[in-house]
Order: sequence, then structure tokens, then C-alpha cells
Amino acid sequence: MCGGTRLEPALTCVDHCASGEAFHLCRCHDCGFLFTQDFPAADEIGRYYETPAYVPHSDTRKGLVNKLYHSVRSHMLKRKARLVAREAHRDTGRLLDIGTGTGYFPVLMLRRGWQVDAVEKNDGARRFAKEHFGLDVLPEQALQTLDAESYDVITLWHVMEHIEPLNELWQRLNTLLAPKGVLVVAVPNASSFDADRYGAYWAAYDVPRHLWHFTPGTIQRFGTKHGFILAGRYPMPFDAFYVSMLTERYMHHTLPFVRGMMAGTMAWLASLVRKERSSSMIYVFRKK
Repeated sequence: MCGGTRLEPALTCVDHCASGEAFHLCRCHDCGFLFTQDFPAADEIGRYYETPAYVPHSDTRKGLVNKLYHSVRSHMLKRKARLVAREAHRDTGRLLDIGTGTGYFPVLMLRRGWQVDAVEKNDGARRFAKEHFGLDVLPEQALQTLDAESYDVITLWHVMEHIEPLNELWQRLNTLLAPKGVLVVAVPNASSFDADRYGAYWAAYDVPRHLWHFTPGTIQRFGTKHGFILAGRYPMPFDAFYVSMLTERYMHHTLPFVRGMMAGTMAWLASLVRKERSSSMIYVFRKK
């Protein structure tokens, strides 16, 4: 973010989802930005996503935690659609969804009358969207061929933390967004109640798939750096329940569902007092 070179070791986290490998998190001494150090190269990282346990791509419903994920997602999709319409001050328009996964959000917006383009890197997720929804999802490289200033809304739901060329992505988002458009970004919050509670076990570190670990302060500075103004931020309280259940399972605790529900409730209460303590946050940016 700042170009600094003084890096401090922060945490060592394990990939509980796919490989069992350990990865180190470092923090910039100058700006405080936290990131996964020495993450796999772009042509190697794909194998860390190829597991049924990675729900955004596999769409698995096995297990109580994954069933809960799908139940909550249905509710959250409707909330996201309402938020987009409210922040964009319009009920229809042209929307670009980046990192669309298996296609649930763009399909919902299409049904609500929006013109939608969707981009997804994973071949299997794109096939799922085509087979189940008839949705033609663009591959990642198509992002560079889209017309400038052609979208009223651009959304990235838990995607920004996965993108390796981070500064280049922010620049491209500014180019693609119309002058009065809005950029909506949802990311885990590394300064949340549950992140502090669980430390290196916190499931939302999700190494090595998550390369960058944002806080409300660091993501606002990224936006400012690339010509955006932060116009709003919203907590995602339900994420704490899912993340806490996963974390309890990773820690091999007994009754992970019950313990996760209790931890999620405490995190939810903490976010009611200070929304910047929410497990994940939605940020709304406008062009300067």
C-alpha cells in the first residue's frame, strides 16, 4: 500500500481447508497493512482452491456448517441487492460483479432488471453458473477488455482479498466505473472481535487463498490512493457465526457448532457497539 520495505512478522497460520501447510503473515511497519508473505505464484495457487471444502466454488451442502452457510446466503443476497439499489440511487442499471463464484448474486440482480456482467477466475465455478443458471460468466482476463466508465455499480463480495495484482485492480475499477457510479467491496475484517479472539486460528485468514487482510483503516487508504472516497460502511454480523464455527472445527474443539454460535453471538453484540469490530465489512466507495 505505501511502498514500505520494513516488514514485521505477525502470525503463522495453517491452511486447514486444503493443504495443511503453514503460511506467514507480515505487517508493514510504516502503514500497518497485513498480508500473507510468500504466497504461491498465480500458476500454483489454483490447487489450493480445488477442494470440496471451499464452498464458494464447490457449492457443497455437506455438513451442518455448510448448510447454515447456504441458508444465511439466501438472506444476505437479498440484503446485498437492496444495499446496491439504495447506494446507487437506482433500481436498475449496469452492474459488474467480479469474482462471482457460482453465480447466485448476478442471477438475482438479472431477475431484478439489472444488466449484469460477471467475471470469475475458476473454471468449475463458471461451469456451475452456466449449467444451473444459464449464466455466461466471463473469465478473469476479460476484465481488461471491458469498456471504460460503463458500469453504474461494481461489486466484489469477498474477492478483493484474493486478487494478487492489488494496485492494478483498484486502478482498473476506477477506469470501469461511471463518474456517478459506486464500488461495493466486502472483505473480512482483520481487526474484528472474532479475529482478536481466535488469533492465528481465525478461519477468515484462510491462507493462502486470502493474500491481503484488510481493516477499516487500510481499505479506506487503498481507496484514497486510487481515486475513491469512502461513502459508507456496513457490518456483516452473520459472517461471525460461520467463521467462528469453522474456527472451532479447525481447533478440534468439541461441539464446534455450539461453541461457534456462542462466539458468533458475542461478536455480533460487539459489532452492535462498534460496527468496525464486525467480522466482515461492506465498504461503499465513490469516485473523487
